[in-house]
Amino acid sequence: MMTIRAANGCSSVLRSPPSLHALRRLCFCCRPRALRTSSHAAAALRCERSSSGHGRGGGGAARSYCVHSLVESVIEELRESRRRRLACSASKMALTSSGELLEDKLVNRALEKGLLLEFKKDSEKVLLAVTQRPDGKKNWMVSDQNGVTSSIKPQQITFIVPGVENFDQKEISDFVQRAEDNLDPTLLEFAWVELLEKNKSVTAEELAEMIFGSSEPLESYCAHLLLSKDEIYFTILEAKGSRRIYGPRPAAQVEEQMRRKLAREAAEKEIEEFVQLLTSAKSMPFPAKPRKSTWLAEEKIRKKIESLECYAIDACKNDEQRKLAGVILKAMGLTKTASSAVNLLIDIGYFPVHVNLDLLKLNVHTVHSDEIISAAESLLSQSVDLDESDRKDLTDLKVYAIDVDEADELDDALSATRLPDGRIKVWIHVADPARFVRPGSVVDREAMKRGTSIFLPTATYPMFPEKLAMEALSLKQGELCNAVTVSVVLHSDGSIAEFTVDNSVIKPTYMLTYESASELIHLNLEEEIELKILSEAAVLRLRWRRQQGAIDTATLETRIKVPDPEEPEPKIKLYVEDQAEPAMRLVSEMMILCGEVIASYGSQNNIPLPYRGQPQSNIDVSAFSHIPEGPVRSSALVKIMRAAEFDFGKPIRHGVLGIPGYVQFTSPIRRYMDLLAHYQLKAFLRGESLPFSAGQLEGIASSVNMNARLAKKICNMSLRYWTLEFLRRQPKEKRYHALILRFIKDRIAALLLVEVGLQASAWVSVGRDIGDKTVVRVEESHPRDDFLSLKEVI
Repeated sequence: MMTIRAANGCSSVLRSPPSLHALRRLCFCCRPRALRTSSHAAAALRCERSSSGHGRGGGGAARSYCVHSLVESVIEELRESRRRRLACSASKMALTSSGELLEDKLVNRALEKGLLLEFKKDSEKVLLAVTQRPDGKKNWMVSDQNGVTSSIKPQQITFIVPGVENFDQKEISDFVQRAEDNLDPTLLEFAWVELLEKNKSVTAEELAEMIFGSSEPLESYCAHLLLSKDEIYFTILEAKGSRRIYGPRPAAQVEEQMRRKLAREAAEKEIEEFVQLLTSAKSMPFPAKPRKSTWLAEEKIRKKIESLECYAIDACKNDEQRKLAGVILKAMGLTKTASSAVNLLIDIGYFPVHVNLDLLKLNVHTVHSDEIISAAESLLSQSVDLDESDRKDLTDLKVYAIDVDEADELDDALSATRLPDGRIKVWIHVADPARFVRPGSVVDREAMKRGTSIFLPTATYPMFPEKLAMEALSLKQGELCNAVTVSVVLHSDGSIAEFTVDNSVIKPTYMLTYESASELIHLNLEEEIELKILSEAAVLRLRWRRQQGAIDTATLETRIKVPDPEEPEPKIKLYVEDQAEPAMRLVSEMMILCGEVIASYGSQNNIPLPYRGQPQSNIDVSAFSHIPEGPVRSSALVKIMRAAEFDFGKPIRHGVLGIPGYVQFTSPIRRYMDLLAHYQLKAFLRGESLPFSAGQLEGIASSVNMNARLAKKICNMSLRYWTLEFLRRQPKEKRYHALILRFIKDRIAALLLVEVGLQASAWVSVGRDIGDKTVVRVEESHPRDDFLSLKEVI
């Protein structure tokens, strides 16, 4: 027995005669790491002397040198022996001038029972199996290492283990284990150096002979595994069926492949560390989870978290970002879906539990830039009221501003009196943003881009910066406020007798909610006679409009306020408002009246405005007389209404409202189309040139209306989400009253849940009809999936 001790402190015992494989591995271990990865062929097989770290003084160096010399001499002797054997075998076969065998290395072995082969189960899984019997003309039934028998196609076979006959399927697992124990990717470097020097290609069997000294089944399969998994040293030169011929890559290419591998490993390590962060954050209680800003502080982490966010809202900028998110989700053991990314971001605290994905998906700007805010502040400090000398002083009027209790932008208010001749005169006061904002200014362009304020249960995103929208422009109780006032005298039948449009100064007296205004109307207080007159005017107007063919679409309207949306279980304040209630009717009628007056004023003075109309020609209201009045009939009528139309040169009839013309004018702080009308009228009142022609208005309206529709969609989706969340939290035994609006299919009906103002569907029992009332309970409510299941309670 001969013992060799390596100079680096590792020892190997080699029983004589030592194998080439063992000696090569010993030599490889003795080399410094820099040489192991060297791409220079000559240096790759030399083991250098080392004079430090392997003993003390010159004795250690001498022993190291002796060991290296002995290893190299033995390897050289074995090489010579191998050359003699190859020469002997070459005498039996013809050789080309380059040393390649003429024998066809790509000939595939014919399949027969008992062969051991490797096949692709799917894109990622490879298995060993034993052939059992043919399955049709080309396919074969095989039994794999898991004991599963299946049919495979020839193109699924990746390797047939040579020298195997009648292999026992029960021994596959042991064969696989022995193969895995024998794998050492570093052996490929030796083979690569030698083959690169000789410019030779190799099969799996030939490589086995080189690195293991044998091409027996196990060694051949090990060589195949090394080659098939290798990404550095070898590349496939030719392939046919399951046969492959591999060639050594050029040294420069190996160096590049190594560089890529190191970069990939570094990236994988980064992913591993990021996954640890995610896992840690998931396990934390909600208050302790990292803030969103924490995830965005470091560039490497920010890149990964942003890839997940983009994946969650289906907004990946490129394939690289999409792939990165997929890798992270897979590493977390999650499916590669948007919902998985959403839930993960919620679990780590990056997204709030009730994140509004629609705002993110549609890229809605929820804050104003510093530039816009600065421009707004400049307007407040530098603006001059060009209409100051022309404003009517209406501060002696009692002024009612009626809106929802949480309204931030108050842009309309009302006054009324009874004239000596008994007729009613009303004033509709509208906030005057055009007193500050000029067409084409920075603030105006931003408002145009937004198109409208967005009112969600969780927040308000104003069209103007807050300093303008909620302070300077908004009407304030007890303060002098600039306005544009439309005054109207009504005939006794509710039609318009006369009107004026003026710049004005008002002093709002009351800020009322719809509930408190309705209560005051019912109380019929003498000291609030003006409110009673306004209510009377609304009744006259509604009656007159119905005589002109107006269609009543009043229904139940849901309003929700969520004060703390960032909390996991925030409070939900839900209100259901009946649009037929006195205060809501009052405000609605006065807004319609104002719109009719502005359309008439624009027509009389040839002012291009966004005149809004709605055809009614196809609606026969009498055909719906059998349906109960209220939400049920309104729902049926809305279903057949045609879309609104615009004309920018002259008024067009608004059949649904029953008026000859209409211009939205009463919400210039929150709707850009209303602001356009203000720009035009204000210029006319000043005697200036109008800022926009009819054609220009049409072009602006196209993009503004598109943004307004988008905002409405976001509002409706958010309102539905929080309504479903409200229902999800209610006791399972709770019952809800519902109106049957229509039948969708068979006994599945569209319902209106009265207590929450939500439309949904459910199966109703036989005998129920449109307009009937029924009772339902909530089976399931999943707001994130927009899913609600109701069951009728019989």
